[in-house]
Amino acid sequence: RKGYGQEKFEPHNYLNIILGTALLWFGWFGFNGGSAVASNGRAGMAAAVTHIAACMGGLTWSVVAYFRNGYKFSSFHFCSGAVAGLVAITPGSGFVSPWAALVFGAVAGVTCHFAVDLKEKLRFDDALDVFAVHGIGGIVGNLLTGIFASKSVAALNGADIAGGWIDHHWKQFGYQLAGSCAGASWSFVVTAIIMFAFNFIPGLRLRIHEEGEISGTDIAEMGEHGYKFATIEPTARDDVSLAALEQGQINLSSGNTTATHASVEKPAVVGA
Repeated sequence: RKGYGQEKFEPHNYLNIILGTALLWFGWFGFNGGSAVASNGRAGMAAAVTHIAACMGGLTWSVVAYFRNGYKFSSFHFCSGAVAGLVAITPGSGFVSPWAALVFGAVAGVTCHFAVDLKEKLRFDDALDVFAVHGIGGIVGNLLTGIFASKSVAALNGADIAGGWIDHHWKQFGYQLAGSCAGASWSFVVTAIIMFAFNFIPGLRLRIHEEGEISGTDIAEMGEHGYKFATIEPTARDDVSLAALEQGQINLSSGNTTATHASVEKPAVVGA
């Protein structure tokens, strides 16, 4: 992005972050629990560990960030950790027990939190921290499944598996590692090919023009503003400016607007 490395990009709407996290969290119950394609004990266990890991991930990320960011808590940090916990538990849902879900959430919260720092050290622009949360979180969850996968959990719907390390099946971790490497390699190569091809298709170029970056993609791509602001001239008195705004004397067109001298006048000075 224009200004990357020089400007600090901050989230613009924390209410939307909280709402989005809540919707993701709710949907993840169907995502993980519904993977059983049945209403049984294993599906219930998958939903339970999903919730536990998300809670633990949010708490862990928040505590780590508390000590690294001026001893203050943030809803943004909790939401990031919760999503990291949801991502990490997905490979293990339906295979691990509730106590193991606590480990999934804690490990994901810590590793994904520090993985966010990689984009600054390696200088890649990841606006939504997709690699740190979904990439690293997914790998962490996949590897932990090789350790905590349990025969007893799989048996809730009659399935018979070898389990992970807790069932003395030591090879499972290697299988999970191989699966992570294969998935990451396939995703990287195929995505790179698709993105490269997109640049040759009219209307599908990945990089927006510089004017669009400055004005914002809302206007450049959608033809509308996410927010509308009115800028008051600093020479006008605050009470007069507010009155003019309430009376509709300041026109709120799209984007930043400026009150003219005609619309906001200085009050006359009466007497001494």
